[in-house]
Amino acid sequence: MPPISGRTRLFAVLGDPVAQVKAPALVNPLFAASGVDAVLVPVHAPAGRLDEVVRGLKATANLDGLLVTVPHKLAMCAHADELSPVAALLGSTNALRREPDGRWYGDNFDGTGFVRGLAAQGHDPAGRRVALAGAGGAGLAIAAALLAAGVARLTVSDPDRGRLDALLARLGTDRPGRVGAAPGPPPDTGLAVNATPLGLDPADPLPFDPALLPPDALVADIIMTPAETPLLRAAAALGRPTHPGVHMLTEQLPLYREFFRLPG
Repeated sequence: MPPISGRTRLFAVLGDPVAQVKAPALVNPLFAASGVDAVLVPVHAPAGRLDEVVRGLKATANLDGLLVTVPHKLAMCAHADELSPVAALLGSTNALRREPDGRWYGDNFDGTGFVRGLAAQGHDPAGRRVALAGAGGAGLAIAAALLAAGVARLTVSDPDRGRLDALLARLGTDRPGRVGAAPGPPPDTGLAVNATPLGLDPADPLPFDPALLPPDALVADIIMTPAETPLLRAAAALGRPTHPGVHMLTEQLPLYREFFRLPG
């Protein structure tokens, strides 16, 4: 890594909490490999002070971009001057860049990264019956990408009924019969995904019981730290195949390179 100097450009990843993020460990080497004098740092932005934190960061003249993690992906849309078609459809953004004219442009790569991560590990979601826990910013993006990838059926659960209804309204209108709500994974589930924060704290309950899944159902988690979440550990103990969260982030790196206009 090159030394940080007065010319170094700044990027920040926003979250609450933020200690679990893996993006700096992956994106900073990307900057170095691209010959870009920049650094990505974690910023703990408490949910109640997000607007205050973002206003301060956007006023920083050498800040070029923001990455966004739980729980800010929905709220950060209000801080973009323009959204990509995907981010606008989802009402969720996980990456924003400062344009040459000073405006901020937001996009969302969670869903694409997740589906690419599955494919890179040999798990084609097309034709599968999928159960998704979590209808927040990440869950919404993943749901849209899975439907675009051709899953046979997607059922979504979330304790927040308003958030769940919002997801169904955004994604279910033109996909009759392919997306719906359920309190947990149906018995014919082939892929079960945790897109909630449950698992960041070891004391968290499991987002769903992997024992209710068929023996060959793939259990995926988007949490990065710990790499083996309680859900994945429980699923593996039952003999279910598992898919950790790091693959979603790894497959977003080439998308970030293009989005932030880094040299190839």
